[in-house]
Amino acid sequence: MQERLRATLAGQTVLVLVLVALTVLFSIGLDRFFTVATLRAVLNQIPAITVVSIGMTFVLITGAIDLSVGSVLALTSACLGLLMARHQWSLPAAAAAVLIVGILSGAVSGSLITFARLPSFIVTLGVLQATRGLALLATGSRPQYIGARVEWLSSPLSGIGISPAFLAAACFVCAAHFVLTQTVFGRWCRALGDNAVALSLSGVDIRPIRLAVFLLSGFCASAGGIIETSRLSTGDPGGARGFELLAIAAAVIGGTSLSGGRGSVLSTFLGVLIIAVLQTGLSHAGAGEGVRYLITGSITVAAVAADSLRSRTTRHS
Repeated sequence: MQERLRATLAGQTVLVLVLVALTVLFSIGLDRFFTVATLRAVLNQIPAITVVSIGMTFVLITGAIDLSVGSVLALTSACLGLLMARHQWSLPAAAAAVLIVGILSGAVSGSLITFARLPSFIVTLGVLQATRGLALLATGSRPQYIGARVEWLSSPLSGIGISPAFLAAACFVCAAHFVLTQTVFGRWCRALGDNAVALSLSGVDIRPIRLAVFLLSGFCASAGGIIETSRLSTGDPGGARGFELLAIAAAVIGGTSLSGGRGSVLSTFLGVLIIAVLQTGLSHAGAGEGVRYLITGSITVAAVAADSLRSRTTRHS
């Protein structure tokens, strides 16, 4: 346990150093990058991907994957737009309703994976397509403009310049970190990804654990959909394309193993920050969207390669 804690702290130290190095590099090369305004802009643009990445971290730790989160986010955004723009629901009522959308999506994926024993990659790929189709059908492929009734959630608060969405995401990071590191459920998630057979032989029913992480992932995707809708002021059924890849990238850059058994919520948050600073710096430098995707993808592949090398080294030691 202490060895794993030391490895996690060492990994987080490396991530912090990478984050500092990127900030220094962009500050030297770009005018007005290292400013309070830039810091606030970075923090205010990451709440949605932060929440979705936390859910993805729990799924990956158990040795599974969830490719549906981007489409679930879009379906949530579409439903929120319909309820608030067309039917004039209040934000609290509409938010409570659309969170159920994500939970139900997670229940479908989790049930098929847990009880039908289907591969998580195939199941969530199918759910990705189905939920995207539902979002487009429900709205007629048209964005639903909401406006000020929802955009306050992502608007900077006077005095501190940080949005309520970021403050909520930061609290969620702390809560998820506590669950993963200080509860039996967190230990079971790690054990499930590390050795599911051993966990089962020890008398633990692994089915509720696997189902729970997909329910959590669906919930996080819907929460991210609410936040993203507030940022855009619009429920967009065609949005959030590639969100699942960003969430996986953040988790993997943060040291979460794709083979399961290893991961940290705080490290995933650092991964989100690294991606956000990298994309913001490249945007300030005038790099196009293609270049930003290329560099982010290359870093993700490098992180996966490092994880694979580390796993092989651990097995042979």
